[in-house]
Amino acid sequence: MLFCIFSFNRGRYLQNCVNSIERCAPGADIAIFDDNSDDADTATLLADLAKRYTVVQPEQDSYRRLGGLYGNMQKALVFAQERGADMVCYLQDDTQMVRPLSEQDEQQLAALFSENENTGFVHPCFLRGRNRVRDERYMRYEESVGVYYRQGARQSAGTHFSALLIMQPARLLARGWSFLESEPRNDEQAARLFGPMPYLHVPFAMWLPEVPTYRGKRKTWALKIAERQRNSGYFPFRILDAAETAALEARPHERPPFAEDALQCVESDPPKPWAYHPMQDSRWLQKLSSVENALRRWLRF
Repeated sequence: MLFCIFSFNRGRYLQNCVNSIERCAPGADIAIFDDNSDDADTATLLADLAKRYTVVQPEQDSYRRLGGLYGNMQKALVFAQERGADMVCYLQDDTQMVRPLSEQDEQQLAALFSENENTGFVHPCFLRGRNRVRDERYMRYEESVGVYYRQGARQSAGTHFSALLIMQPARLLARGWSFLESEPRNDEQAARLFGPMPYLHVPFAMWLPEVPTYRGKRKTWALKIAERQRNSGYFPFRILDAAETAALEARPHERPPFAEDALQCVESDPPKPWAYHPMQDSRWLQKLSSVENALRRWLRF
């Protein structure tokens, strides 16, 4: 499997993501698609990683110059096809693998595509505990294929598409797929071209919790407050051992895989349920940040 990592100014997190792949999928093919990082530490790390992996940066590639995450996803799709990759996993620099990938895992993934021509994407990650009530209601386990599907939920993404994904480049290109500029629009496109997205019974990747906004971003006053309130920081996950993976696999199918139930951070866990954006739980700070950004655009500073 080819792993494509999408990176921007988060060197410490990128190193953790690469390390987790090296540990959980030894010998895996890795390609890093950087969104023109201008942080010195990240640039140094990318130069080092380029000695053993492919690193694609905007000024160095000949693919579509869309820019941003979804533009880089399109570049990675073309790259993977040209590379002859049969199966590809997309991760981001603030995610990591959390358990070893086995031969049985790869066989299951291959079967999900080969036995259902309408499978466009497979979701490799755990569910978020903060959405537990919703997901316990809408996630349905399909015994015949050993995966979950989201059914009946009215949400803009996550039923047919997720930005963290496993796919087969040839299948996407044969259906005329091209990554659009937002997750909701990609979900709409996936609904037209494919069936619902399977969620693994035993996921192998996850977003890191409580990650601060990327280094170099101009932060609003409200965002700085939110990061201090949540104690945003670096909380990488401990890799699951064989016994923990077996317990995860043996749990009742009625229990969807929530990250907080199975994963632990290396040093200490942030308060649960985990958040994935500093202002996720504060509408007034979100509104304050929007006002500040609007004023900045109006006053041009």
